[in-house]
Amino acid sequence: MHWIYEPWPWYIGGIFIAFTLVSLLLLGKTFGFSSNLRTLCSILGAGKTCDFFCFNWKSQTWNLLFLVGTILGGFIAYHFLSVDAAAVPISEATIEKLTHLGFQSAGKTYAPTELFGTEAFSSQKTIGILVVAGFFVGFGSRYAGGCTSGHAITGLSNFQLPSLLAVLGFFIGGLLMVHLIFPFLF
Repeated sequence: MHWIYEPWPWYIGGIFIAFTLVSLLLLGKTFGFSSNLRTLCSILGAGKTCDFFCFNWKSQTWNLLFLVGTILGGFIAYHFLSVDAAAVPISEATIEKLTHLGFQSAGKTYAPTELFGTEAFSSQKTIGILVVAGFFVGFGSRYAGGCTSGHAITGLSNFQLPSLLAVLGFFIGGLLMVHLIFPFLF
C-alpha cells in the first residue's frame, strides 16, 4: 500500500483522464463539471421560473454521480490515504513573495490557511473576495459555455475553436490575476 501514498507520475493521471474522455465520447456524453449546478437547480425546481433550467435533468444523473465520486474521492484521499498534508515544494522566492503578501503559512502547508482555514471566514475582506470570486467563476463559466475542465478536456480534444479561445482566456485571466490583481488584494 505504500505506493498509493506517494505522488504518482503525471502520465498516470493522463492515462486516467484519456480513458475517461474516450469512454464519455463513446457513450455520446461531454464532460463538464459546471453543468452540475444547472442540474441541481433544475432538480430543486428552478425550471418553474426560468426556461434555462427546464430540461430533462435525469439525463445528467451520470454527471451528478461523478460529482459525488469526486467529493468522496477527495475526502478518502485526504483522510485515509495521506500520510500528512505536506506542503507542495515551491521556490524560496515564491515563499518570500507570499510571506510579504501576508501568507505566513506559505511553504508550510498544502493550502494557505489564510484563505482556506476556518479563521479566514472571520475576515469580512476574505468573505467579500470569496463571494466576488465565486460570482466571476460562475458567471464566467456560464458566459464561456462551460468551465475550465469542460473546455480544456472535452473541447480541446474535440478540436473546438471556442474551447481553445476559452482556455486561452482562462490562462491569461489567471496570469493577470496572480501577477496584477492578487498583490493589491493582499
